[in-house]
Amino acid sequence: MEKLNVLAFGAGAIGTYIGGSLALAGHSVVFLEQAKAAEDLRQRGLRLDLSIDPRRQAAEPLTVVPEAFHCAASLEEALAFGPFDIALFALKSFDTAAALEGMKPFADRMPPVLCLSNGVDNEPALAAVLGPGKVIAGTVASAVGRHGIGDIQLERLRGVGVADGHSLSLFLAEAMNAAFLNVRLYPRPADMKWSKMLTNLMVNATVAILDMPPRQVLAHPGLFKVEIAMLREALAVMRSQGIRVVDTPGTPVRLLALAASLPAFVSRPLMVKAVGGGRGGKMPSFHIDLHAGRGKSEVEWLNGAVVRYGNQNGVPTPVNRVLTDTLLALTRGELPSSEFAGQPEKLIRLTESDGK
Repeated sequence: MEKLNVLAFGAGAIGTYIGGSLALAGHSVVFLEQAKAAEDLRQRGLRLDLSIDPRRQAAEPLTVVPEAFHCAASLEEALAFGPFDIALFALKSFDTAAALEGMKPFADRMPPVLCLSNGVDNEPALAAVLGPGKVIAGTVASAVGRHGIGDIQLERLRGVGVADGHSLSLFLAEAMNAAFLNVRLYPRPADMKWSKMLTNLMVNATVAILDMPPRQVLAHPGLFKVEIAMLREALAVMRSQGIRVVDTPGTPVRLLALAASLPAFVSRPLMVKAVGGGRGGKMPSFHIDLHAGRGKSEVEWLNGAVVRYGNQNGVPTPVNRVLTDTLLALTRGELPSSEFAGQPEKLIRLTESDGK
């Protein structure tokens, strides 16, 4: 197979997993990172623990030696290794705006971008700078843990979604599948992105706000009702736009949507298995970002997106609005972290009062 020349924005969890897997398969990969991180990667290489994938036949973590890839500390430096066939964009949604500012002076030199970031607003933002023909929607369903820059562990192998219809889509899928990434092509990008967002929404904001594990949230009858109400709002917003629920790679999203219409005694076990079991004992991203004191949260691009698109399409989204506003207030320090910690009834009352 023809080798790709790949530009990876960042060596975080997804960037390292996808870019590192392509490098292991013999493709040329350049990672764009901050200066110190780039120098560290040049010295020690990448470390990928992919042992849960039996096809790898690798009981120990795999190392991508420094000679097998390149690092750059600026986009201008990275583009000198081009021309590139594709760029991988998997940054947190709250970092997209800054990345786009850095791209603007080099927009004419940028390759098509495979956007793997969570949420539904990143592709339009990229297209506004690069042009719609240079953006391919994507999503990562596999769970990837991060020990440090360029050091990841594949925790659950599911796969990657890539929007069909672009001239590079099929070639990308073939190359990524040869690198054991389990790619599935989707003819309707919005279906794929919104369906993935449904899985990101579940048991995420409540866990961060209450500082409670996912299984405890799902086991609490009142909090379970909050989760179902939040999910129903998101599904209503999708329907208002003609967006369908589809399964993402290895993830039964349609079953999750069905559970929202079933009685609690039927739907709760399904949710516990699909959501709580899928994450294991790991806390979700909103909790990690809040309690690490980063001062940023993707809730604005996930639950907040449900609110924004609901407003545009005349769909009420009171629960998503409460979760968004409350978590943002905690993130910005407008409320103390202890305001709702371990107090589910307080959050439940807030969602009920706002919905009346």
